[in-house]
Amino acid sequence: MAAILITGGAGQVASALAGQAAAQGLAFRHVGRPEFDFDAPASIDAAFAAASPALVVNAAAYTGVDAAESDAEAAYRANRDGPARLAALCAAARVPLIHISTDYVFDGNKGAPYVETDPTAPSGVYGASKLAGEQAVQASGAPAIILRTAWVVSPTGRNFVRTMLNAARRTDHLRVVGDQRGCPTVAGDLAAAILAIAGRIAREGWQDRFAGVFHAAGGGETSWHGLAEAVFDAAAPLGLRRPDVAAIATADWPTPVRRPPDSRLDCTRLAQVFGLRLPPWQQSVAACVAAILAAEPPAAPG
Repeated sequence: MAAILITGGAGQVASALAGQAAAQGLAFRHVGRPEFDFDAPASIDAAFAAASPALVVNAAAYTGVDAAESDAEAAYRANRDGPARLAALCAAARVPLIHISTDYVFDGNKGAPYVETDPTAPSGVYGASKLAGEQAVQASGAPAIILRTAWVVSPTGRNFVRTMLNAARRTDHLRVVGDQRGCPTVAGDLAAAILAIAGRIAREGWQDRFAGVFHAAGGGETSWHGLAEAVFDAAAPLGLRRPDVAAIATADWPTPVRRPPDSRLDCTRLAQVFGLRLPPWQQSVAACVAAILAAEPPAAPG
């Protein structure tokens, strides 16, 4: 069977995809820098040719939300130009492409969960570059699925859950933003949905109704403060000392880029077309916490 080409190297979603594909016995090729680098366009062509894929999942991206403001060219190379080149290869070979995007294409001012057809209005370079990537993929003519996700966490890599657990090892008092809302998504859940879509395409062949933008995020919603509290709820029975967590306003934690205050995603279309809903975020985050603490146990008291 022809392989699935997974881009993104050691990123959270790419790593989860590779792990699950291996566990399922799927043929895949998992690439990252320097073998596959959006800053080296020829490497994109070479990786695609070497894999001769049946399907491509692009999980490679420039994800530094604040850093993108001072390095816009790099953000656009990774989030627009690289995906455009990869999509062109997919279009020429008629290979389906699943491209990962973000809730940051929205400004967060709707006041209700976003559907795929809502107007986009990114607030910073990161969101704008990801939106440009979506547009480039759609303009390529490739058979493409764009999955917007949000607040991704996993047992590996740099993410909010790991940040909270590490902070709790150092201090008894934390301040976490409580007035931004969204849908936490564990990378393993998103990877499972992606591989389910890939399996559907493999069984049924590409269908036009598969094309376009879908929202794919964890079930339910919360704030960053709510997510922090859930992390510590899960960690306390496993031996991690629970800190006090104060909810603060966004204005009390200034960042170079304005974060969407409410970027909840409505994932109904994913359920309607593919029959998929990601699990409730609470259970998946608890499992994520357990995996992290199993690998990095809390220090013994005293």
